[in-house]
Amino acid sequence: MDACNSNNDCRELRQDMLKNIMCYKFAVNDLALYLDTHPNDQKAICLHKEYCKSLKELTDKYQKIYGPLTIEFPCNKWRWLEEPWPWERGMY
Repeated sequence: MDACNSNNDCRELRQDMLKNIMCYKFAVNDLALYLDTHPNDQKAICLHKEYCKSLKELTDKYQKIYGPLTIEFPCNKWRWLEEPWPWERGMY
């Protein structure tokens, strides 16, 4: 787990992790669509596998630190019930 020196650093780390997760999700989906029409493109297949692995690692790391991203992966705890909702934090 990366160390945070302040609440702003922790918030930025969390936002960076979420941004990277979204980027990997987009890339995985986009490559999957490409592979639907180009199923023999070995470079695209390797890149898809690499991005899937990176997405899983980053998602697992995020969920261990901050809790579940979706209802499908609750991390054995319903942490969002214990924390303020985004609009209750005054951040949005």
